This record gives sequence, C-alpha cells and structure tokens, in this order.
Amino acid sequence: MKTEHDRIRAVIIDDERLARDAIRIRLQDESDVDIVGEAATGTEAVTLIAKALPDLVFLDVQIPGMDGFQVLDQVAPTWLPIVVFVTAYDRYALKAFETHALDYLLKPFTRDRFRAALQRARAAFANAGEPSAQRGLVTLLNDRSRSPADQGKGYLVRFAVKHHRGMRLVRVRDIDYIQACANYAEIHAGGKTHLVRMTMQELEERLDPSMFVRIHRSSIVQIDRIRDITDASHGDFDLSLHDGTVLRLSRKHRGRLQR
Repeated sequence: MKTEHDRIRAVIIDDERLARDAIRIRLQDESDVDIVGEAATGTEAVTLIAKALPDLVFLDVQIPGMDGFQVLDQVAPTWLPIVVFVTAYDRYALKAFETHALDYLLKPFTRDRFRAALQRARAAFANAGEPSAQRGLVTLLNDRSRSPADQGKGYLVRFAVKHHRGMRLVRVRDIDYIQACANYAEIHAGGKTHLVRMTMQELEERLDPSMFVRIHRSSIVQIDRIRDITDASHGDFDLSLHDGTVLRLSRKHRGRLQR
C-alpha cells in the first residue's frame, strides 16, 4: 500500500475543458496519482501551484493571461514541480522541449503516449529533490531569462536548490555571497542559506564576472553587495557587505576585485 509520500500530487492546467477532461480521465486510472487542482488561466495556475505545491503539473503552453513558461517563471522561486507540457503544434515550443530533453504531450495525444509521459514523470518523482531530475527544465528557464547579448555566454541565471520534498529556484541576482562547504557550496541569499553540489571553480566559471568576484579560495561575492573594505593583517583585508557579513579578502584575489 502506497503511503502519502509515495503518491504523486498532480494539477492540470489548460484553458480547454475537453483537454482537462482527457488528462483527468486518464489520471483517474492511476493508483499512485491524486489530482489536487485544475486551472484554466495563467493567473489561476500561479495561485494554484503556490497553494497546492504539486509534485507534477500538466501545463498547457498556450493559456490566457500568461503562457506556461511565464507561469513557471512566477512560481519557480517558491516551488518548481515536475512538468509535462501540453501543446497544440508549436514548432518553437517543440524544439525547445526536444533540445532540453523535456517531456510534452502534443494534442491530440494517445493513451500510450500519455502513459509514456507519466512514466517519465514517475521516474523524476522518484528523484525529487535532486537537481539532476530538473536539469532540463532549469536550463530551459535559464535560457529564456538571458538577454540576447548574454545568450552565448552561458552564465547561470538561477540555481536549483532542495526545498521540502522538491525543488525551488534561487535567482543569481538575489545572491549575496557563496562559500565553500566540503563537496558543496553554500549560497547565501536574502538571509537564507542553500547547498548546491558545485565547486568554487565551477561557480567562478559559470557566474557573470561583471556581477561576481572571487575574493578568497573559499568565497565568491556579488560586487554590488560590498559596502567597504578595511585592512586586516598580513596584506589581507576585511570586506563588509551591506547585510553586515564580514568576509576575508586575500592578497591573492585582491587584484581581481580591484579590476
């Protein structure tokens, strides 16, 4: 018998009643899925996801008010569910899904195609809370958030971090500083701390150097968060941030900050 934590909590978002009916009828045959809500517009979808915190969302790309991608942009800082996109033929959307290895249902879809998508969602649910399970979706959202000038640079826009039983996204622009922590890195943003499995070298390469600078072998800081710099000892300096945090600026990295 499946426990509450083994069951997938799903919502259906589509402005077409018949499309919602088709998904609901198929889900009713699945013993491990509970439907916890439905929505027909972008605004309703954002409210529903924020309230229900579903594990899985069947998300129509073309819905009134805001499209499916905009819905995810709105909710991702709080909750990033597993997503199966639903769409009529849209070659731009389909190319994006295929490029990022994301699952989608092309209307009208067959029962077998639906079951295949649901099986992939189950596999992602089994790894809920692991960034690897959401890598394609995070990459898609990051790509859509970059300005045209930054498209080819590949700098990170958001980080996927664990949140309760799932994931949420932390925007890079909200980060104050990052510190090394064994095999992880601690992201400090808005008074909260999140762990990501990345090295400081990886982070230094993936963060925009016009925004972030390495100040120590174990610290990276957002430049705009720096309040002042004072002498410490042996050529090192203390770097104070606007939130009161004090970090050590090493001699080795002082030149980078000056530049």
